[in-house]
Amino acid sequence: MSVKPTSIQRILFTADYCYTPNKKIVDASILCEDEKIVAIGNTSSFNVDKNTNIFHLQGTYAVPGFIDTHIHGAGGFDSSTAEEGKEDFKLMSKTLVSHGITSFLPTIVSIPRKRMLSTISTLAELVAKEYLGAAPEGIRVEGPYINKVKRGSQNEEYIRSIDIGELKEIISAGQGKIKIMTFAPELDNSIKLVEILKENGIIPSMGHSMADENAVINAIDAGAHHCTHLYNGMPVLHHRSVGIAGVSLTDDRVTTEIILDGFHIHPRMIDIVCRTKPKDKIIGISDAIQGAGLSDGVYHLGSTQINVKDGKALTDEGIIAGTTLTLEQGWNHLVKYSQLDITDAAACLTINPAKLLSLNQQGELLPGRNADISFFSKEINKAVMTVRKGKIVYIDKAYTFNSHISNPGVLSRNHT
Repeated sequence: MSVKPTSIQRILFTADYCYTPNKKIVDASILCEDEKIVAIGNTSSFNVDKNTNIFHLQGTYAVPGFIDTHIHGAGGFDSSTAEEGKEDFKLMSKTLVSHGITSFLPTIVSIPRKRMLSTISTLAELVAKEYLGAAPEGIRVEGPYINKVKRGSQNEEYIRSIDIGELKEIISAGQGKIKIMTFAPELDNSIKLVEILKENGIIPSMGHSMADENAVINAIDAGAHHCTHLYNGMPVLHHRSVGIAGVSLTDDRVTTEIILDGFHIHPRMIDIVCRTKPKDKIIGISDAIQGAGLSDGVYHLGSTQINVKDGKALTDEGIIAGTTLTLEQGWNHLVKYSQLDITDAAACLTINPAKLLSLNQQGELLPGRNADISFFSKEINKAVMTVRKGKIVYIDKAYTFNSHISNPGVLSRNHT
């Protein structure tokens, strides 16, 4: 591939191999111009000029930047208290990109009506901005129309029946930024809720629910084709009583999320999902809280205090409350625990969530797509460099690489 001199910002990245994720390319090179990938292939097919910035990332492999569609916080920021800590939102973006995540949905839990509207409004303003880190692609709302019995760590006081008037206020407060909303299918007016969400381009996601088979199927027929963190926040998978877990596993219309922290779900249960569902209907999530990327300590999920010890997040009552791990560790767990081919595993964190959210320029390393790329160490499976829209936004200071830099502007990053 011959490259002619031009004033366009051009970078060539080389890695031992890459997952596009549809295929593996050995001795891979990825050529980026401005925000886009313009060519990808074996390094031997590239011939670049002296004006091209070149980064030789020995001992690494490349994947599309990970997309986390269900994450409550990171770096000290909690989405459910965004009004109080909105100046820290950039810390969430910066933390996530250091773990190979280039896009995410800040997620809120059930909170009082007035505060929910103002929090969503605040988040809508925050996600509309640009950050030198992971990009917020919208807002996720987990509640408040869920079943109290399966509320998990959410505050029971703020869980309520479906109120169509309030729902419309929530949608209005989101200013078009709400992408997913979790609800319990067994609640009155759930079908009407699904219809309104669909009309407004919001994905209805079934979860935190005690729904029986009929209620789940009715919701799916109405257009609820997504399941919030399968297995968690629902009755256990049972051989005589098929509820939301059983139906979601066996109905190919439904895309299922699985939490990949290695604590929420037994490894064999992760493997059951990967053996049962169509490969493009599995999405790995973190469900991380504000302590993600930080050390053990006391954190919050909305109004609930979360105690983190040895990386496990629990309420004072001992209820699992999200996690402090990111999709970087989740990627390792998925590869280790499932029988998925590695390209299919990569798809669960890249192209599958991109398709769910209609992020048509993301999730694949292909010419014409956004240059959102994560480079991982082959030896320890840890992110060592992250690129978003052609800009290097993170470099692990402990990692050394060879480079030819003709324009230092490519190093406009937030890792310093």
